[in-house]
Amino acid sequence: MKMLVAGKWIDRPKKIEVRFPYDGSVVDNVPIAEEEDIETAISNALEGAKIMKKTPAWQRAEILLNTASLILKNKERIAQTLVLEVGKTIREATAEVERTAEIFKLACEEAKRIHGETLPFDSVKGSEKKRGYFVREPVGVVLAIVPFNVPLALCAHKVAPAIAAGNSIIVKPTSQTPLNALILGELLLEAGMPPQAISVLTGPGGSVGMRLVRDERIRLVSFTGSVEVGKQIAQNAGLKKLSLELGSNTPLIVCDGVDIDRAVHATIAGGFSIAGQVCISVQRVFVHKNIYRDFVDRLVERVEKIKVGDPRKEETQMGPVIDEQNAERIVDWFEEARDKGAKVATGGTREYTLVQPTVLLEVPTSTKIMTEELFGPGVAVNSFESLDEAINLANSTRYGLQAGIFTNNIFEAMKAIEELQFGGVIVNDGPRYRADFMPYGGYKESGIGREGVRFAIEEMTEMKTVVIEIRE
Repeated sequence: MKMLVAGKWIDRPKKIEVRFPYDGSVVDNVPIAEEEDIETAISNALEGAKIMKKTPAWQRAEILLNTASLILKNKERIAQTLVLEVGKTIREATAEVERTAEIFKLACEEAKRIHGETLPFDSVKGSEKKRGYFVREPVGVVLAIVPFNVPLALCAHKVAPAIAAGNSIIVKPTSQTPLNALILGELLLEAGMPPQAISVLTGPGGSVGMRLVRDERIRLVSFTGSVEVGKQIAQNAGLKKLSLELGSNTPLIVCDGVDIDRAVHATIAGGFSIAGQVCISVQRVFVHKNIYRDFVDRLVERVEKIKVGDPRKEETQMGPVIDEQNAERIVDWFEEARDKGAKVATGGTREYTLVQPTVLLEVPTSTKIMTEELFGPGVAVNSFESLDEAINLANSTRYGLQAGIFTNNIFEAMKAIEELQFGGVIVNDGPRYRADFMPYGGYKESGIGREGVRFAIEEMTEMKTVVIEIRE
């Protein structure tokens, strides 16, 4: 596919191959953007930002709603593309396309609700004759840097709020999964997006991505990805707004007396969907000692029934991880945990990029799976005696995106809500839960800022304060 540069489809001689994670076959290739393309995209985005700022809210909402309709109209094409470049199952891909359309619908609604408020100047002595308010205005040019795991929906979480707020956008998709973003660019143009206001540039993150990050004309960078790359962006961005949704090592606490089957279901749904390649995948599970053995037995029994294989087949429940390098790393982490004393209850092996769903027991806290982000199909399950112990274990990481707790005790729930150091706490469901309207982001090294359509719009706008003297 060609890349989209200010509404025009451009090709270049240097290419990047997009490969099917399941077997390594070439799906397509995309051009590597050159300096000329980057400059064209940015200079046009500046003009596009002026156009978007003058575009009324109803018209921006119309573009967003049109985009949602076009996404659903092209659902099968986009879903098949996601299967081939990401390796997620056809069911997961179809769900992502439908979710993406809903994100654009949400943004359509929020585009009509961007407003400020009046300010009570008579509350300040000497300012009784002043009146004022603040309004929100678009930041200008937004750079959206998108990850490989849920590329279409997470691109939408950046692009749709940017349009709602009246900004222009440059999208930099990951080199592993750029095709869906290019299709989205095509649909945005068809939906009525001004050509100057949308570009999708392909190429390596270290060159194309960082060149965009460093440019002073970019006003906001919205990035989803690893902590390490997030730190590089922060170091290179200069004086601009940043929205960074970074990694996690997500804990789930299961207290005594809860419905064990529900907790097991949440662990499996949260730990193995998209082969565990989600920022808020369940990775560490802390189960009360009284129900630990029962929980483990039910969990292992169900995990061993997960159908792993070709993601193109309807019966497949879990597909491959993104590439063999990551598959090898994931299994190395399992082996490190086993070497340090953990027990492998099931899984722990791979065939090319198909990593078997894995459950590790009694895992030492010094292991990588207990301290870093696995981004693979594995969960570590340990027991605890007191809730204080479980909360301390959950907090013992540099990450803080989301956490979950199953409990029937309101006092336990409130204690966890108050003491867990995470941007989201999910009670009586898995921490993998996310509704696209809610604020989403983390504490500590899990990032800066919040996504969720309304809250992303706040990030992508500036406040302007207006003060009027009414004294005659």
